[in-house]
Amino acid sequence: MSPPGRPKGEYRSAEREGTPVSAESGPGTRPRVLIADDHRVVAQGLASMLSADFDLIGTVADGQAMVEAAKTLRPDVIVADVSMPVLSGIDALETLRQQGIDVPVVFLTMHNQAGYARRALRAGAAGYVLKLAAPEELVQAIHAALEGGTFVSPTLARAVFEGTESGPADLGERIALLTPHQREILRMLADGLSAKEIAKELDISSRTVESHKYQLMESLGAQSGAELIRLAIRHGIVEP
Repeated sequence: MSPPGRPKGEYRSAEREGTPVSAESGPGTRPRVLIADDHRVVAQGLASMLSADFDLIGTVADGQAMVEAAKTLRPDVIVADVSMPVLSGIDALETLRQQGIDVPVVFLTMHNQAGYARRALRAGAAGYVLKLAAPEELVQAIHAALEGGTFVSPTLARAVFEGTESGPADLGERIALLTPHQREILRMLADGLSAKEIAKELDISSRTVESHKYQLMESLGAQSGAELIRLAIRHGIVEP
């Protein structure tokens, strides 16, 4: 499904009124940025790179912590990874929106599938930048978000904005649409747990676990449980 509206290259103007401003922000102050990334080296590199133009007010390492920090620190923009423990970046963004918190979120991620970007934009993301892109893209995305716009890395923009709603979802989009519960079961399967062990851990029946497993295989096009795990590792759903 493509985001509504007409694309304007990699940058798109938004119609929402204004942008959130923290209690500490005001004329002459620098935008306050919260970083959410579970890779410490990446987070430290981001802080160093952005410190020249922005005030870095905090770093968190999982999606739930991102939600809590957004409520307490009130950043002007959040730079977040997509894949994080507890809650993914996209699930964390959806939680923020459900709680009425409209802080712009720019995703910085290694996931270069258009499906991930479409899901992020549907959830309300203000930007989607690839980690392999030039640093200037992230800075541009943050400024676009602060101005009420949306930025997508140019290498992905055409695929994201010109995707058709009627066509079959590609693998990247099917992966992006997996629920947190499905991802949790997939992670447990990848860890070598049996259906009985997963059922005990999640307090559900073994039959329910097997049902989820076969739904995952059908959704992702895997012919066996082993192929399902290999696919999950290859596409970063779980870590090897």
